[in-house]
Amino acid sequence: MDYKLERPRPRQNFCPTPTFKGSDTPTQICILGGGFGGLYTALYLQRFPWFKSQNCQITLVDRKDHLVFTPLLYELVTHELQPWEIAPSFKKLTYNTTIQFCQGIVRGVDLETRQVKVEKKPSAGREGFELDPLVLVYDYLVLAVGAEMRLDGIPGATTYAHPFRTITDAERLEEQLRLLETSNRPEIRVAVVGGGPSGVELACKLADRLRGRGQVRLIERGQEILKTFSPYSRAAAYRALKARRVQIDFETSVESIESDRITLFREGQMLDLPVDLVLWTVGTRSIDWVRNLPCRHNSQGQLITLPTLQLIDYPEVFALGDLAEIQDPRGRQIPATAQVAYQQADCAALNINRAIAGKRLRNFHYLHMGEMLTLGKGEAVVSSFALKLEGRLAGIIRQFVYLQRLPTVRHRLQVLRHWVWQWLTGLWQQVVRLIFDRRRRRKL
Repeated sequence: MDYKLERPRPRQNFCPTPTFKGSDTPTQICILGGGFGGLYTALYLQRFPWFKSQNCQITLVDRKDHLVFTPLLYELVTHELQPWEIAPSFKKLTYNTTIQFCQGIVRGVDLETRQVKVEKKPSAGREGFELDPLVLVYDYLVLAVGAEMRLDGIPGATTYAHPFRTITDAERLEEQLRLLETSNRPEIRVAVVGGGPSGVELACKLADRLRGRGQVRLIERGQEILKTFSPYSRAAAYRALKARRVQIDFETSVESIESDRITLFREGQMLDLPVDLVLWTVGTRSIDWVRNLPCRHNSQGQLITLPTLQLIDYPEVFALGDLAEIQDPRGRQIPATAQVAYQQADCAALNINRAIAGKRLRNFHYLHMGEMLTLGKGEAVVSSFALKLEGRLAGIIRQFVYLQRLPTVRHRLQVLRHWVWQWLTGLWQQVVRLIFDRRRRRKL
């Protein structure tokens, strides 16, 4: 039966509820983006009985077929982890749930007709994406597609600078590092652009991977690294970078990039430096169709939301993560981090459930749980409330904290079994080596 939902005057703690729909028509929930905000919202919805019945249909859309657990992506550089551990498939993660996964590229959202156009990935054995878009109709929509890396502002960056955000990026970096490591170059010169957490973590991992042969340079436009982090974390990061002989260039901007050179501007002078590899970790922008949505945006193109994570003019739409401007009760903007996305997903799932039940929605309250950064192979810094650690113990704590945050219990157990097996194998090899060394000494 056709129906029209009259849009009431939007206000806080309100969401229209399609309770008048026929019992045979399921409530359609469409979640765009399979990152921390989108995937975890879908999984958190499974806690509520309504979403395990035939009365509700959850569709998760992402252009990839797997999650990327980005906090542990840097461990691929030093081979501490394997891709399957941090990039499980959505098919595996949604197993034994009512979540339907659709691999495709979102081409646009019509907020008035409540429709999403998706360029769908075809069935196995066929390449590319289908030309005829799939149209998804929703009652509630979750926007969590994140942002895209911006490389077009610097001459040569699009061609010669490499982002580090996906498994494909990590595989491309691995291939380039192998080529450089097997070459006859006496030094491998790497420039990492951006002194935020991604740049610092990547610089430390690369320095440990390349060791004495590597010449790693960290380029930062500002006067310090990790500007939003605590003094303890910044101090630990400085010590780690210094110990690995990573050169830090403050108040330095990138002017252009070529295949074997990078041009910098610092203290009123141009510096033309040879380089073998440039990695880019800064500068994002909203996706085109997000910027074109007929709703309120800030100057950076982010969607402005209510404290309940709803769009102001479209209360049936929730926006999470990088694409949304979300402020705390004091009016300060909340950073777009994985920790925030976890908590936003929990709030969004709760509010969708409350909206369907006709209850008042809850405001999102961010609780800062602390900071964790990897600072080289097996080492990290952890700053959480009264706990402040750095070094190998911090590295172990960080890995097990992130193990607990992996999406499903099934995947956590598989990863944990693999870690335990690796530890036992390494211990056994050490014992065998010790026994043989003692026997050799006795013979001598």
